[in-house]
Amino acid sequence: MWKDFFYFTKSERRAIIVLLLLLAFLSGGSIWFRLKRQDMLPLPLSESGRIDSFIAGLEERKRSSSRPFPAYKEPPVQVRLRPFDPNTADSSTLRTLGLSAFIARNVEKYREKGGVFHTPEDFSRMYGLSPSQYETLKPYITIGKRFLIPERDTVRHIAFARDTLPYVPKYPEGTVIDLNQADTASLKRIPGIGSGLARMIVAYRNRLGGFYSVSQLQEIPHLDAGINTWFKVGDAELRKLKVNRASLDRLRSHPYMDFYKAKAIIEYRRKRGKLKSLSQISLFEAFSEEDIKRLSPYLSFE
Repeated sequence: MWKDFFYFTKSERRAIIVLLLLLAFLSGGSIWFRLKRQDMLPLPLSESGRIDSFIAGLEERKRSSSRPFPAYKEPPVQVRLRPFDPNTADSSTLRTLGLSAFIARNVEKYREKGGVFHTPEDFSRMYGLSPSQYETLKPYITIGKRFLIPERDTVRHIAFARDTLPYVPKYPEGTVIDLNQADTASLKRIPGIGSGLARMIVAYRNRLGGFYSVSQLQEIPHLDAGINTWFKVGDAELRKLKVNRASLDRLRSHPYMDFYKAKAIIEYRRKRGKLKSLSQISLFEAFSEEDIKRLSPYLSFE
């Protein structure tokens, strides 16, 4: 039979080969389609149920893990208002007065650290106690005698504190002192200047490099122009700010400078070299005419 195949003409043999290939293709396609159809069939009910059960279990565990813990609730306490001394009442007594365990612990900690309630108003400042709670308890607060401060002792304490304060004699009217030479002790003798203002004046003078005008005092808070009559500016040399050498931090620390002014100077030095005069700085956008006027006594171009 195989030999008979060669008795066909060339055209007939070609047609037979095409038919055989087509048959093989159709057979293979049929087999592939049956396999694909099996893959698309639903899983058996038992297998599908196991998968659904597994997914449902995962979702339930996820919900339970994200569920917030129930808030802690303090056990109920029967409230019974009665007189009490906050210096001696224990936590159970404070709880029966309607106070939370948190406030009761705060009261005990306050007393452990040496705190004493001398008046009912002292108890109102207890951390956690609301104004309404204090108003409810106020009629029942009783301070023991050993915790009270006698009125005569209070007056004696105030008088003792007043008598022990150092007395600083003030300068007579018409006195004038050098603003650049005065220390805090001298400044405190000026009427209207205490320790705080004296320290502020000295600190500002150090930042400036010295005062060139008494009117610069008004740049300090709480000093009005009336204080200027007590001062003069002597011949002391001002401490100059070296424009071509000072660092960014040193430049910006001056009261009449800031970060942008200092950066403008640093950038000019980096790109073009040293600055030679105040007129060059006046061309910088960061500097106003008033800035130049105030800075001129403090700048050095060495």
